[in-house]
Amino acid sequence: MVTVGEGLDKAVQGAFTRPIPKSAGAQMRYLVRRHQRSTRRVAELLGISQRTVERYVKNQIKTPRPELADRLEREVRARWQPQIRAKAKQTAAATNGIMIDVQGRFGYTAAPGSTDDARIRHLTLALPPQHAARLFTAREEGATEDQLRQIAAQALGEVYFRDNGHRAHGLEVELTDLIDLEFEL
Repeated sequence: MVTVGEGLDKAVQGAFTRPIPKSAGAQMRYLVRRHQRSTRRVAELLGISQRTVERYVKNQIKTPRPELADRLEREVRARWQPQIRAKAKQTAAATNGIMIDVQGRFGYTAAPGSTDDARIRHLTLALPPQHAARLFTAREEGATEDQLRQIAAQALGEVYFRDNGHRAHGLEVELTDLIDLEFEL
């Protein structure tokens, strides 16, 4: 299932200037450096023993189990190039905005006499910086997926359906079923 939070994270990762470390040993060493040289913290983070972390750091173990490899890559990716990540978010929130490509079921609450049946639509449009800032701020503050989806629906309602206040006054948009979603900075 596609989520708004994962889409935002993936868009920010597109701004990385270098690829993440490939080998398990290099990824483990990176995590140990990021956690003040504490193999215990990394072990707790990954749910493995401290000794196992030390063996990966020394390249005594080279191939992790698939579930550990996924967790390891996910944790490294979440911490990789924090300054580049922050700069990309700041640029999107201040000047450039963010592109959204969404396919989902949109429901409407509108004036009497108009249709409010939910329909599947595929939209690709640029969201202005203030909407990008709301999305990134909510993500950093730990908003739930439903809250992020609601913020995205409000942004789409403002930009696409209400045309920045030029039409469809009072129309409220709800994004119920998310089929596909991508963001691009």
